[in-house]
Amino acid sequence: MNGATVDEGIVENMNEALFHRGPDSGGSFVQNGVGLAARRLAIIDLSGGDQPIGNEDGTIQVVQNGEIYNYRELRAELERNGHELRTHSDTEVLVHLYEDHGPRFVDKLRGMFAIALWDGREERLVLARDRFGIKPLYYRVTDKTLSFASELKSLIRQPGFSREIDLDALEAYLAFCCIPAPLTIFKGVRKLPPGSILTWDARRPNDGIQITEYGRPRPVPAGEVRGETEDELAEELLERLRDSVRAHLIADVPVGVLLSGGLDSSTLAALASLESSAPVMTFSIGFEEKLFDERGRARLVAERYGTDHHELVVRPDAVELLPKLAQVYDEPFADPSAIPTFIVSKLAREHVKVALSGEGGDELFGGYDYYVGHLLAPRLRALAGVARPLVERLPTSSAKASTLDHKAKRFVRAAGLPAIRRHYRWKEFFSPEGRAELFRPDRRGQLDPLDILERRYAESEGSDELSRIMDVDLGIFLVDDMLVKTDRASMANSLEARVPFLDPVVAELALALPSKVKVRPFSTKRLVRNAVTRLLPKEIIEGKKQGFSIPTSRWLRGELQPFAREVLSADRIGKQGLFRPETVTKMLDTHASGRVDVSRQLWALLVFSLWHDEYVGAT
Repeated sequence: MNGATVDEGIVENMNEALFHRGPDSGGSFVQNGVGLAARRLAIIDLSGGDQPIGNEDGTIQVVQNGEIYNYRELRAELERNGHELRTHSDTEVLVHLYEDHGPRFVDKLRGMFAIALWDGREERLVLARDRFGIKPLYYRVTDKTLSFASELKSLIRQPGFSREIDLDALEAYLAFCCIPAPLTIFKGVRKLPPGSILTWDARRPNDGIQITEYGRPRPVPAGEVRGETEDELAEELLERLRDSVRAHLIADVPVGVLLSGGLDSSTLAALASLESSAPVMTFSIGFEEKLFDERGRARLVAERYGTDHHELVVRPDAVELLPKLAQVYDEPFADPSAIPTFIVSKLAREHVKVALSGEGGDELFGGYDYYVGHLLAPRLRALAGVARPLVERLPTSSAKASTLDHKAKRFVRAAGLPAIRRHYRWKEFFSPEGRAELFRPDRRGQLDPLDILERRYAESEGSDELSRIMDVDLGIFLVDDMLVKTDRASMANSLEARVPFLDPVVAELALALPSKVKVRPFSTKRLVRNAVTRLLPKEIIEGKKQGFSIPTSRWLRGELQPFAREVLSADRIGKQGLFRPETVTKMLDTHASGRVDVSRQLWALLVFSLWHDEYVGAT
């Protein structure tokens, strides 16, 4: 969008790059200096919901990626106000809400969305992203031109696109395995942060863009937390979860559940079954390595509710999958659980277009072990100092020992630090010292990734410490790791993943809860367990969190090692020009020897090298 003539061919080419996100139809609106386009995965109003959609006189046009779950209520309100709607789609309500409320129409939306709206009367573009960042939205500003897309691979198709790497983003990637908003791997592109509206006035393009925060979920101040008993809060939580699942089941196509066997996905499968007249389809995958296999627990839930259950034992060929994922995640993305997420999404798409997924439950309700660590750390600082020499000598040759090594060593090393610095050390892939050793001296960014966490932590001042730590996860690691993983893996398979825990109805309660009803020493996600105790088998309620992980440490010492050495060869790393080849080779040798587990760091480098060859090396 630039005030000059838009090349319709370029718009169509960019849209085609996102075919996987909407293989059912595609459309565009191109007029003078404006171009909007969308691919559609038809889920609501299958015959009438093609995009773009305009208002009655066509002066306002909108495209969206996502779903609006309260569109029926909004439609009724709009019709009472005199609007005429031609379709029964959720997208059409957006243009009429904008007519009534302007850019803050997003305040009324319950859903997941990335929206682009053109107001031809005011010559104004409005971009908006949902409160939790479930759906992605990238934008690029050059001279007097603004362009945007759901994925970078669309923007890359623009003529003259610069593939200059943002070294600050690369610093953050090596620290966190993902790239936090608003950064992207490319210097000339940014992500619109969650809960934000971007406006651009074509009449005054020199004024640039304006970004406004409209919805920032945050924990309540410590003095305003809910005071009811745990049983009362658990009953309320169950009703809110049931209401959210009911809303997320709205579709004109079948909806399934990605059932890992953990507490969150099992809760969704149970509630979806209670809300559905027909058996719900559930999808699980497992590994031959029992430490990483939760199929048994998933099967317990499927049998209890009589779901139409589908499962697959995964023997993933990482050599084949990793280059594919480098294409799917068009930024470097080193969360190894992207592999099983991609595979289970592919399995689900053989049967349904929509599946519920459990993202957000851990961040809102205290599901990670390191939250217990934060509670214990102040009490164990002295003990941690004594234990450190012992823990440093833990063996790491087996998968189980590797898991123990990762948790115990990281806990002990950071236990005595202030809360946010402790959290940083527990989350980081490469330490500051590790990044300094890895980077070529002339290729360092200026960003300290800790600053990203500290800024978010400062925003929740007044809430209790653990709630503030969970808010950091909610706003950074959930958005740019967990939700990126699920969105790209599912949409690459043309599957819409919906996340009922990330619903305002549920989050409003979660963010008002005292930490003690979520996490206690050696007990996580207490209130959720209490809320669903009558719905799920004992093995689920009392089971430890396992996570959707893969045996990367063993793979990189075994069948994946030759591939890793090829992708991370001194010659290849040298040509990429960012890292010291000798440091990478030393890491490969150290890990292969079994002395130290650096599989997390090697995985990040492996993913980056594959991404670089796919998106930068080819230019």
